[in-house]
Amino acid sequence: METSVHDQIKRMVEIQKLDGEIYDLRKEMGEKPKLIDKLKGEFEATKAKLNGLEEKAKSIVVSRKEFELELQSKEDVIAKANADLNQLKTNKEYSAKISEIESLKADKSQVEEKILRSYDAADAVNADIEKEKAEVAEREKVYLSKKKEIEDEVRVLDDRVKVLDSQRSEIAPHIDPQILKQYEKLLEVKEGRAIVPVNGLACGGCYMNAMPQTVNQIKMRQELIRCEYCARFLYLEDDL
Repeated sequence: METSVHDQIKRMVEIQKLDGEIYDLRKEMGEKPKLIDKLKGEFEATKAKLNGLEEKAKSIVVSRKEFELELQSKEDVIAKANADLNQLKTNKEYSAKISEIESLKADKSQVEEKILRSYDAADAVNADIEKEKAEVAEREKVYLSKKKEIEDEVRVLDDRVKVLDSQRSEIAPHIDPQILKQYEKLLEVKEGRAIVPVNGLACGGCYMNAMPQTVNQIKMRQELIRCEYCARFLYLEDDL
């Protein structure tokens, strides 16, 4: 195994290029299910709206049947009241019965109006249902198409990660196990960037300024130097 500090840094920079891309790819892959969930949510919302309209249509039919039963009941009462007219003996009784019949007919008219309004309401809801069915069909088409597109993208990204992982496995054995362990721990907590260049005097990870002494220590190649602020390993691009 190559053991010089300079060789270790070179290997770490090589593996960091791979790990940086792997991190970014996996992050992108992790976002894809959210896109699918969003599209699915939009599709499910249109289905829920359609279901709501269909339930409303059923409710209108149920109410209409109740009104029709109520109408039949009132017609029966009116028919009986009309039949009773022939049995009455005084004008007073006759007038009272006529008033009762007129009141019953007024109630009947209100029920008939409710039935007519229910037909209008049903027509409106059924028109909305047809529109929503078309919307559901379109949303489903978009959802399934985009879902397949995203899943294809994920497969491409995953294939790329496998290639990078394979390349990584060829480099990792050339890095000191203890250093590799520290490096990989940093990868987890530093957004996939464990070793970064010093740009001027600034750390390429946290962008805090390093001391000139730190830069000199890197140039000496006697030990691995880490940023005093973010703990990432540091290197000089011109020194590789």
